[in-house]
Amino acid sequence: MSQDLNGSTGPRVQEVLKREHRDVPEVLRRESATDLGVEAIPIDRYLSREFHELEVEKVWRKVWQMACREEQIPNVGDHVVYDIVDDSFLVVRTGPHEIKAFLNVCLHRGRRLRTEGGCVPNFRCPFHGFTWNIDGTFAENPSGWDFPQVDPERFSLPQVKVGSWGGFVFINMDRNAAPLDVYLETLPDHFKHRPLEDRYTSIHIAKIIPANWKVTAEAFLESFHLIATHPQLLGSTADESTEYTVWPDQRHISRAITVAGYSSPHMKGTDDDTIMANYLLNRQYYGRAMEGRDLVADDLKVADGQTPREFIAEQLRTQLKPLLGDDAAETATDCEILDPIAYTVFPNFAPWMAAGPSLVYRFRPNGDDHETSILDVMFLSPYPPGTERPKPAKVKWLREDQEWTDAEELGRLGPVLNQDANNIPEVQRGMKALRHYRRGLMMSRYQESRIRHFHKTLMEYINQ
Repeated sequence: MSQDLNGSTGPRVQEVLKREHRDVPEVLRRESATDLGVEAIPIDRYLSREFHELEVEKVWRKVWQMACREEQIPNVGDHVVYDIVDDSFLVVRTGPHEIKAFLNVCLHRGRRLRTEGGCVPNFRCPFHGFTWNIDGTFAENPSGWDFPQVDPERFSLPQVKVGSWGGFVFINMDRNAAPLDVYLETLPDHFKHRPLEDRYTSIHIAKIIPANWKVTAEAFLESFHLIATHPQLLGSTADESTEYTVWPDQRHISRAITVAGYSSPHMKGTDDDTIMANYLLNRQYYGRAMEGRDLVADDLKVADGQTPREFIAEQLRTQLKPLLGDDAAETATDCEILDPIAYTVFPNFAPWMAAGPSLVYRFRPNGDDHETSILDVMFLSPYPPGTERPKPAKVKWLREDQEWTDAEELGRLGPVLNQDANNIPEVQRGMKALRHYRRGLMMSRYQESRIRHFHKTLMEYINQ
């Protein structure tokens, strides 16, 4: 049941949208605050090896999950290796307009066929030379005479379902799974006017995190933590006013919109100059994704009758014109230019909507270790109309001893991620102590409602 659960005294997203001077995309007005109660979330879901094994069978082998971008495999024979828990797959372009995914395992003695992506004419096992064509059909056994039990026509690599949306390639191991477009519910409709397939991957950083994948994911499902974790953002971010949308008829997707260009409701008496100075400081990481262009202090002179939000949006709109084209930049709302519009697709895919560079997160277990996870951080950037798509950035892996700031291309996002990274492992450690005194984690009714929605869907999969 949708109701007003937001008790913040700050600016409401829907009220801010009413003040826009441009047509607001209808999808941004689709708000739904669903009351999912105040029940505690069992700690064992994060710590239990048995629960992890249930997730492997009931979730990871049943859901659609993002494996790569189409731009990573533009040519026939191009492929990536996608690993999830103990499963490994080859996601390969088998034709100009065809992508398939196969088990990345030799059917002879079980060696993985490929340890990394690339472009090959076939998949040849490095152990004994068994070979498969890129379409998965069997090609060669060096000693076929000694394997009378092998029928070459029935010795193809096992295949899993593949679907594409927004330039992303998804796989699903469940033969009976509904099509991807059904799984994604209304998400494609929401992104119709901001198609992610028209972007290129300008940044891709990955790191192993010492925490269960859900602990990592949940750190990015709410803005409640800004007041303590990211206090430097409060001067120009209305954190407590974030609109958390859980649609009652949507099982897999949810959304949060956080208003920028206003100060936090926790800060009293903030003037326009403070808001502008704070936003300038914390905006710089977007400039990296936009090839180094960003606001400079001399630009920050608000005209009479303008709010800091309107003025900053206008400055950034001007900077976006070379990337989007004049018309597309002029029609972009202040919300799409300034505000984090964060979607989540169950279980582990989080694309943001933006007129400029779009942030994307992916969270997954680190192999079969339920106490560590992999966090991928990507930027999908627009490029000038009529120009050739730039080549996608290759994934850069940070070592355990490296910080997110060591990925200089992240700019100011690096320190923000470092702040998140300081919390996540400590949550994992703290829960191990807490479980001896309390069986569940306390979650808020509204600001952490997307976490509640996530767990509701999680348990529906576990219990089916």
